[in-house]
Amino acid sequence: MQAIQAYDYSILFNEMGYEKLNILIEENQYSNIFVLVDSNTNEHCLMRFLSFLATDKTIEIIEIEAGESEKNISTCVEIWTILTELGGDRKTVLVNLGGGVITDLGGFAASTFKRGIDFINIPTTLLAMVDASIGGKNGVDLGNLKNQIGVIKNPKMVLIDSEYLSTLPQNEMRSGLAEMLKHGLIADQMYWSQFKDLTQLDFADFDALIHRSIEIKNEIVMQDPTENGIRKALNFGHTLGHAIESYFIDNEDKKTLLHGEAIAVGMILESYISWQKRLLSETEYSEIKNTIKAVFDPVPFEENDLSPILDLLIHDKKNEYGKIQFALLDGIGKIKINQTADNELIIKSFTDYKT
Repeated sequence: MQAIQAYDYSILFNEMGYEKLNILIEENQYSNIFVLVDSNTNEHCLMRFLSFLATDKTIEIIEIEAGESEKNISTCVEIWTILTELGGDRKTVLVNLGGGVITDLGGFAASTFKRGIDFINIPTTLLAMVDASIGGKNGVDLGNLKNQIGVIKNPKMVLIDSEYLSTLPQNEMRSGLAEMLKHGLIADQMYWSQFKDLTQLDFADFDALIHRSIEIKNEIVMQDPTENGIRKALNFGHTLGHAIESYFIDNEDKKTLLHGEAIAVGMILESYISWQKRLLSETEYSEIKNTIKAVFDPVPFEENDLSPILDLLIHDKKNEYGKIQFALLDGIGKIKINQTADNELIIKSFTDYKT
């Protein structure tokens, strides 16, 4: 599969990716190699990765527990400490083998250790393949607030190996599918159309769908690496989605949502706001709502959930001058950034979601 050239690194696929990885390690003459995994990728993915690695460099494995709760500064301190104790230096490379938590956290730890060491992302979940590992955003959560602390720094390369998906539970596959749906909605109507009826989707061509999703994200990031303009398009569904995700993480009476599950709700809500602001037709809105609801189970909201979710919007890192910023659809396949919506309209979007 054709490599994708990002800003200053390559996104490579399957066996060819491992060949290029070994060349990269040799050319850069790294002093040692650290591999960051969680308990799941240690069990299901690490042996496959090591079987392709051809090097005589020292390899050290750093394992953390799986889950969003590990994506915090305390875990970073543990990683920095292990790197230090095991002889990590400026010529060390960190390989992040895992889902979005591992690539976000590992990228941040590498970017700040000794003022920055090289890192390589090998995403093992669909969500990380099409979103988290691409674009150079690295960071950790602050309490229940998503991605509040972080940096933008690119990996040396990203390696996409779809074989890792064979170990993934169905709910994790759906979580990644949410970001693929988003890419179609914001940038490619034809791509979106391929997902309108999943019974007709040929999963034999899933590699090609992943490739196109990464292409869309990369094309947007290349235009605006530091998110001052069009890269904000990628936030569609995330303004409300992140607030919902944070609220459910912090509320023990609620079932914690996967990232994609929260973003799926956010896309429906923000599509409703797009329709009410006359950017989207009612027909388009109904198509989006019905397509997403056919994939994702409904998330229950009570009346008393809305106020704390609205309060969390204030902390969204996309906000400017105290105003909540939305990226809204301007028809399917197009986007309008820097849009606002009042609380009354946001509450109406929740009311409509429940119908």
